[in-house]
Amino acid sequence: MRARVSAPLQALTPLQSLIARRWRPQWICQSCQHRSQRQWQRRSLATSSTQAKGEKPYYITTPIFYVNAAPHVGHMYTMILTDVLNRWQRLKGRKAILCTGTDEHGLKIQQAAAKAGTPPKEFCDRGAAVFKDLASRIDVDYDRFLRTTDQRHKEGVEYAWQMLQDKGWIYESKHEGWYSVSDETFYPQGQVQVIVDPPTGRKIMVSIETGKEVEWTSERNYHFRLSAFRDTLLEFYESNPGFVVPKTRMDQVVAEVKAGLNDLSVSRPVERLTWGIRVPTDPSQTMYVWLDALLNYATAAGYPFTPGSETVGGWPADVHVVGKDIVRFHCIYWPAFLMALNLPLPKQVLTHAHWTLGRQKMAKSTGNVVNPFFALERFGTDVMRWYLVQEGGISDDADYDNHFIIERYKKGLQGGLGNLASRVMRGKGWDVQRAVKLYAHPSGEIHPAVSQEADEPGRRAYGRIRAFPGQVNQHMVDLHPNRALQGIMKGVYDANGYMQLTSPWTLVTKLQSIMADTTGQEMHDLSKAGQTPEQLEAEIDRTVYLSAETLRLVGIMLQAFIPASAKRLLDMMGVAEERRSWEWCVMGKDDDYGVPMVELGRGEQGVLFPRLSSAF
Repeated sequence: MRARVSAPLQALTPLQSLIARRWRPQWICQSCQHRSQRQWQRRSLATSSTQAKGEKPYYITTPIFYVNAAPHVGHMYTMILTDVLNRWQRLKGRKAILCTGTDEHGLKIQQAAAKAGTPPKEFCDRGAAVFKDLASRIDVDYDRFLRTTDQRHKEGVEYAWQMLQDKGWIYESKHEGWYSVSDETFYPQGQVQVIVDPPTGRKIMVSIETGKEVEWTSERNYHFRLSAFRDTLLEFYESNPGFVVPKTRMDQVVAEVKAGLNDLSVSRPVERLTWGIRVPTDPSQTMYVWLDALLNYATAAGYPFTPGSETVGGWPADVHVVGKDIVRFHCIYWPAFLMALNLPLPKQVLTHAHWTLGRQKMAKSTGNVVNPFFALERFGTDVMRWYLVQEGGISDDADYDNHFIIERYKKGLQGGLGNLASRVMRGKGWDVQRAVKLYAHPSGEIHPAVSQEADEPGRRAYGRIRAFPGQVNQHMVDLHPNRALQGIMKGVYDANGYMQLTSPWTLVTKLQSIMADTTGQEMHDLSKAGQTPEQLEAEIDRTVYLSAETLRLVGIMLQAFIPASAKRLLDMMGVAEERRSWEWCVMGKDDDYGVPMVELGRGEQGVLFPRLSSAF
């Protein structure tokens, strides 16, 4: 194998010149390849998923978003899911890093910029600004925003190419196959089919997986020896069965790799693709956009890493969050690239389902999209965060509907959480702070007054609340934020049901009637029922406390999901700022809340979930 250097060194960048001078073309035999794979296994296979917590920052990523068109609600969903998982780690006291960004190279960008009559870099600048704006609007608390046009990233990609070539994982050859401009990838014969294009009536060849049109292409370019990693990938999957979430997609990935892997074309002739990173040893070729793009996760974390400081930037990633349409790239190609570079693999890849519109996949190419900025203007940030996470699919697609958002808002946020907060904090005849002082138990033991004096519904409610945070946390550990949020809302509905059953407002009325009765008849009736005024008062306080404690735990956990509303709820409950972390998310832990920090029922901070103007 020989590398072609078709430009003089003085025409290259300094890094390209260095790489060209250091390049030593060589052929690696199959036995050497297998030895290299085994060395990688011994060093990285186990450690990729077993690194002790706390040794490095938690590192989570969104995919980098293609800037050939404006974002839609699907992009917003991915960003929010990632942010929720990141905030949850911070809630639990771990240093966490969220990386997002934009993919700005490739044929689609080149064509879109030409169509817009704009230089590609200027076109990309505008696109990146839109995605940054979206992240800001939806409260995505990112630490890094990487653009593939950044010089730091470009140099890291060039370095990776040199390493792959040095190790013999890249070779030059003629390539023929079905190529999709839209998907920026080649498909084998078995993954394409002929269909009749409805608008034109002509027969076209499309990808079975994405439905995008493909064309037959024959050209000389560079290839990555993906086929050599079949067995190593399968061993990695077997050792890390939770690598891909959900399991159904893990099974699909395993099946695809078992069926065999073809070597991957990783460059395009520059006469066809000019907008991208040039192959450092061969300026007549432009790097394949997916090799460039996937490396963003490593370059954003500091690759090429300084020896001894590999984990400072968070590498390896704890979770990549991606849509199900790019599973192959992230769960097959990306691990193989990392194995070839002798780098630790990410611990997990969360692959979520799609949002559909009218039961059809949202796609920028067809215009079947929901503009996220319009949705945010209509419903607000926290409403969209809450709705998309709770109703969005991890395994199965979900259909977007404005009317359904309004219905869920009225039932879940206004009628559920807002109603519970109002009942507890604005109820007349009881004192939340007094109830908290009476029944909080910071030691973590079951409060004897509940276990010995409460009725059966009260004891059941206490048991549910004690188990509540742990159940929600397990869903987050399993990378199912939707189930976690559904669990939080179930806690809200249960608390409302308990309050309705116990009806403390009725008990208050009864107690007030007894105190005002001069004939003694009310006291006589209460005695016949086997109660004293003190017992009646205790039952009111118990009910208020159990309901308030549910609200407090809900408020702490919701900080990861709807941060602004959660803060408002905790302010309304008078929970101290320093008592809003995960260590305080324990039944009975906080014995000093109940006096609101805001005036309830007044102004923006006094109403938890106001009526939607769009609901009329």
